[in-house]
Amino acid sequence: MIKRLCGAALLISLSAIQSRAQLSVEISGQLNKDKKTPVKLFKVVEGKPMEIAASTPEEKGRFGFLFYPEYEGFYLVGTGTNLSPSDSYKFYFKAGDKLSLSISDSSYVLNGKLNSRENVVMTQWHDMVNELEQKSYMKKRSTFVDFFPQLEELNIKSRTFLAGKTTGNAKFDRLMKDNMAWDIAGYATNFLNTPRTAHPTLEQYSPYYATVKIQDFAKNTAGVYRQPWGSRVLGGVVGLTSRMQNTKRVGGMEGLKNTLDFVPNDTLKGDFVLESAGRLKSFVEYQDMMAMYGKYVLTNNQQQKSRDQLAPLASLKPGDPAFAFSYPDKNGKTVTMADLKGKVVLIDVWATWCGPCKAEIPHLKKLEQEMKGTDVQIVSISVDEAKDKEKWQKMIKDENLGGLQVFATGWGDIAKYYKITGIPRFMVFDRNGKIVTIDSPRPSEPELKALLEKTLAAK
Repeated sequence: MIKRLCGAALLISLSAIQSRAQLSVEISGQLNKDKKTPVKLFKVVEGKPMEIAASTPEEKGRFGFLFYPEYEGFYLVGTGTNLSPSDSYKFYFKAGDKLSLSISDSSYVLNGKLNSRENVVMTQWHDMVNELEQKSYMKKRSTFVDFFPQLEELNIKSRTFLAGKTTGNAKFDRLMKDNMAWDIAGYATNFLNTPRTAHPTLEQYSPYYATVKIQDFAKNTAGVYRQPWGSRVLGGVVGLTSRMQNTKRVGGMEGLKNTLDFVPNDTLKGDFVLESAGRLKSFVEYQDMMAMYGKYVLTNNQQQKSRDQLAPLASLKPGDPAFAFSYPDKNGKTVTMADLKGKVVLIDVWATWCGPCKAEIPHLKKLEQEMKGTDVQIVSISVDEAKDKEKWQKMIKDENLGGLQVFATGWGDIAKYYKITGIPRFMVFDRNGKIVTIDSPRPSEPELKALLEKTLAAK
């Protein structure tokens, strides 16, 4: 829903489906830049900013937003992007808040008296750090000679900054202390990672750097995920830790291993794995990385991201590598695709509730007998839900099902990877674990046996 405020500034409601009883956040602003680029509103998703709205300023520069906040916490407003902290400013919003500001080329100021106490404190902090921030993000020229003394001064001032600044919001007061530590670490590490006319040796590093401990920033996932640049700053802290310990800088799997050794939190390790995997251009390299470090890809969001990253690398054509599944069999022993190398593999994706799947069982048994003594391995992968696992085990026993019977626990990775929307699905793979077809004839069709025999005979 789009409305207008003061006849010009766009107001965008982002959650019209929410209860009308919930109070909205209202932002009104003035963009004082020669170039009237859109002003954007970002929320924070797992330590990264996500744009949720944009307002094109009117001729005189006025803009605005009206939205129902998904959470109480940090948001960004500004003309920047989701890739760089430059030109976007951090604010704290809760239901019912109002924010009025004017944005210039290098900073912003609050307007009026209706701004929340939290954002008054946020702005006081911003005013204190702004020059250092601009130097860190290369909006002002700087070398370590002038940056380091200013960094030390800010670090000292931060210890007393909150004295007498309680806002009445206990949650914000707690988070603000952490927020200052994240900001300072972000400026300090970004400075080291950007090109300068002069770079310090380790011996010349400011004393502040020795106080940055990775466990203070990676002690819990929530602390990283609530910060708009949490993932970026944590990466900077990992890099700093590596420098301070004189760890050899290498790329690839070895470099990722070195990074993961520094991170004490498995979920955050998974984020680093996915960041590295996202830069890979080879399907095989991706699978190799996941075979080694996929155990850290734990959350549903991480697993979905992994599938999204992998999909473009996999054209699923004949000759491409098979999906590297890893599932328990009926006795709880893990079966992987790699275990089956040297065999021609027929995969049957099925479920106990699927009538057409059960109709193929007699034909599958017959095919298994006909292929006995050859290098054909039949693998039946159940996509039954976890609650039906006992039903699956009972059916294996009652129907005397052969082959390898494994349990995927619902429509998981293999179904998503091969875009399986209906079952049964039969797929054939050669002795080297390469795709022959991901949609083969069914056992009730004689063409499947012919295909298996042809694949067995291939060199």
